[in-house]
Amino acid sequence: MSNVLSLDAASTSAPARSSLYRAIWRWHFYAGLISVPFMILLAVTGSIYLFKAEINHTAFAYRNVVQAQAIPMQPPSRLTKAALAAVPGTRLRSYAEPASPTSSALVTVKGDGGKTLVFLNPYTGQVLDTTAADKEFMFVARKLHSLVYFGDYASYVIEAVGGFALILVVTGFYLWWPRRQAGGVVTVRGTSRQRIWWRDVHAVTGAFAGIVVFFLAATGMPWSKFWGAHMQKYANQAGVGYPPALWDDVPSSTVPMSEVATRPGWVMETAPVPASTPTGAAPIGLDQAVDNAHALGITRGFEMSVPSDETGVYTAAIYPADLGKERTIHFDQYTGKSLVDLAFADYGAVGKAIEFGINVHMGQEWGLLNQIVMLATCLAITLSSVAAVVMWWKRRPVGRVGVPPYPAEARVYRALWIATAALGVAFPMTGAAILLMLAVDLLVIRTVPPLRRAFA
Repeated sequence: MSNVLSLDAASTSAPARSSLYRAIWRWHFYAGLISVPFMILLAVTGSIYLFKAEINHTAFAYRNVVQAQAIPMQPPSRLTKAALAAVPGTRLRSYAEPASPTSSALVTVKGDGGKTLVFLNPYTGQVLDTTAADKEFMFVARKLHSLVYFGDYASYVIEAVGGFALILVVTGFYLWWPRRQAGGVVTVRGTSRQRIWWRDVHAVTGAFAGIVVFFLAATGMPWSKFWGAHMQKYANQAGVGYPPALWDDVPSSTVPMSEVATRPGWVMETAPVPASTPTGAAPIGLDQAVDNAHALGITRGFEMSVPSDETGVYTAAIYPADLGKERTIHFDQYTGKSLVDLAFADYGAVGKAIEFGINVHMGQEWGLLNQIVMLATCLAITLSSVAAVVMWWKRRPVGRVGVPPYPAEARVYRALWIATAALGVAFPMTGAAILLMLAVDLLVIRTVPPLRRAFA
């Protein structure tokens, strides 16, 4: 009797397992179909940005590297004067001092045509190069990485893609999980002319890199337009981002830090910039502001933004690879007094965790090892994505899309709907994209015979 019951249970559970596999395969296919172009773009541009310092000091050494000299570096006021003379009709925005004796100084000026970066030899004041800020190589790579060039709606797309990447990893692990097959777990079967070879390359590469891909997708979410902005607002209001109490006793403006610093950290992007109180006295000037920052022990290589009007402040900011040295100091432009002095140690728990995740994401936390691991993951994303496309092309019926079949038992979708709801709460843009995807799949493709045949 027990044997009969076990056989009955096995016979009823097998169709359910098959239906669940089909449903997850179908989701994995759709998520991949939507995400592959973006995943490849993110991987390629991310690989470039990982080695920002190395590229700047080789391909662009002519403007970033100088010969160390025994003479003192020229004062910031003289260097900024030379920069303004090199780009007539502009006004000073910021001065970034050399981070080392062999680094150039960087001055940002702004005119009617936008911002211009001026690289100078800090010893002689010689202008090494000028380039429009939005044409600078790493700026372009970063903006491509965030899809900024494709408009505001692209920011929502990239957030949805980040969520799809999480789905791809989870569903990919389920599909990869060994089911008594002889290969395709840690080895690749067949040859490159066969679909099975491309399937195994896709599966094995994804399995080995999956955890880091998941990490990259999760730590990329703080930059997203919807989820990231709301998380930032919550963290700061709750005091677990930056401590708002530091602004209680100082005049504050409505200008966010993102409009003052070139690249503020995630925690500080929306932090309000304090305001100077006009006293009738002359401003202290850039040289004194830089000296004041040095006196407070800020790490060399910081950027000093200058006041844009009579209530503006001098802002010294640095966001180096070493998070412990991250710091922002605002100075009253008339008295030189430090109004707000904020370091990484002052951030709340959420702010510290997200900044740490971002630092690892950018390959900055553990030096070259961090860069190599992230680069290997980017290469794995590209390889797995290309293998998925080739595998699909070889598998699909001629003239059809070749979507994996619907599950035989529709009830397996219930669990997936619950998962969708949970994901939608955590990442609304991804949840909305999944709902749209399911609506098209179930209400359009499944019910319109020509589409059903085309997608079969």
